[in-house]
Amino acid sequence: MHNEPYHPTASRPHTRRCAWVLLPACVLLFEACSKEAPPPPPQSAEVSVLRIEPRDTPVSSEYIAQTQSPQEVSIVARVNGFLDKQLYTEGAIVNEGQILFQMDRKPFIAQLDSAQAALDKTNAAHDTAVANLKRVKPLAEQNALSQKDLDDATGQADSTAASVAQAQANVDTAKLNLSYTTIASPLRGIAAAAQQKEGAYLSPQNNLLTTVSSLDPMWVNFSMSENAFTHYRSQIAQGLLIPPKDKSYEVELIQVDNTPLPQKGRITFVNPSYNAQTGTFLIRVTIANPDGTLRPNQFVRVRLHGAIRPNAITVPQRAVQQGAKGHFVWVVNASGKAELRPVTVGEWYRDSWFINQGLAAGDQVVVDGALRLAPDTPVRVKPYVPDPGSLEAAPQTRPLGATVSVHFAMARTTLDSESRRMLKQLALSMKTTSNPVDITGIVDWTGKHQTNVELARRRAEVVRDALLAEGLAADRLRVQPSREEPGPVSSRDARRVEIAVAR
Repeated sequence: MHNEPYHPTASRPHTRRCAWVLLPACVLLFEACSKEAPPPPPQSAEVSVLRIEPRDTPVSSEYIAQTQSPQEVSIVARVNGFLDKQLYTEGAIVNEGQILFQMDRKPFIAQLDSAQAALDKTNAAHDTAVANLKRVKPLAEQNALSQKDLDDATGQADSTAASVAQAQANVDTAKLNLSYTTIASPLRGIAAAAQQKEGAYLSPQNNLLTTVSSLDPMWVNFSMSENAFTHYRSQIAQGLLIPPKDKSYEVELIQVDNTPLPQKGRITFVNPSYNAQTGTFLIRVTIANPDGTLRPNQFVRVRLHGAIRPNAITVPQRAVQQGAKGHFVWVVNASGKAELRPVTVGEWYRDSWFINQGLAAGDQVVVDGALRLAPDTPVRVKPYVPDPGSLEAAPQTRPLGATVSVHFAMARTTLDSESRRMLKQLALSMKTTSNPVDITGIVDWTGKHQTNVELARRRAEVVRDALLAEGLAADRLRVQPSREEPGPVSSRDARRVEIAVAR
């Protein structure tokens, strides 16, 4: 059999054909490997959300305070002598008139006896002088005795009468000094420790015996700084805080173990001037203390109840986070996705934040589950259940007759963003009732009167139209005649419109 010799070049055409066939497949494989796999769709996160409902929120202020006895009486010895007995228990409640100390009475009894003897002696001398005058007087009238004899007898009678009065005063003084040896409490209260022991000699240099302090009622003093008071007045002027009628706050007292005292107090004194050293002024509360639970100089906390934040927005503290640009919350938007919302927080009250800007009625704020969120993350929503007693659990109500003010800029009739937000919240709370709503423009007292009357009317109509746009019925909104204030008010307050739910 004949074998042909092997030539390497004989297979090249076939090899070229295979290479051209495999080239497109390699290109397709390379392109497939160079493309990254598309990211998986984001997984939804389960969160609990709180639907924002503005409400009139009662708020209280808390201060560190110290108790003070209204009557703190120093018990002192009023005569010199030796202390014989201590007749009370230190630190116990003593009654008015209860004997606390007894001094040695014997020297004072002796002084009284001596004074009484001197009185008897002068009485006897006076009786003799009076009898002598009675004998001399008729004889002098008959010229049987000279006028000098009559004058001497009269002078002797008058002199002995004066001696009797002096002796009687000495007796009264001796009796008074004797009574001072029995030292009693002038009031009901708690008696402090005795400053002098039995057998000590009491003199003006060491006459303090003890102190008795009344317990019922009790004063409770606390201080407010100038900055805090300025902030308080500013919030009232801006309509962010409504104080109680006549600013009659109800005061609750919290003891050191966090238990409240059953009795409530009232503010009875406010110092009209600031303390130059501390920059604060004193406020005094008077509170009943029938059981003597409170003692003088005890540190307590006082809470002032009665103020209201109108149309306030609150969220639980854990819903608010803080980043590099400030505070923010997560909200669920209309697409059911997470959205980061910057907010301006107010005060932290109990376990909630007051939100001044950034949220409006109807917003859904994430309370639990926010740590798993990123922008545009799909979420599965479940309602947040507020804790009983929290601000978010309070009913959404507005007291009938309560007034809310909307302020305008000088010579303007347009609403700013803050006023629009407030009216939106106000309208939501007003939808829970069917009472009429009175809208009254206040006439500015500066400038032309007729122009200001027209400006007040137009501002009231602007507020009415804004409430109409929020869904309130037109027949409920009543624009009242413009009102002039009885006296000059601040320029800002003169440029306002009052809104009140009629009774």
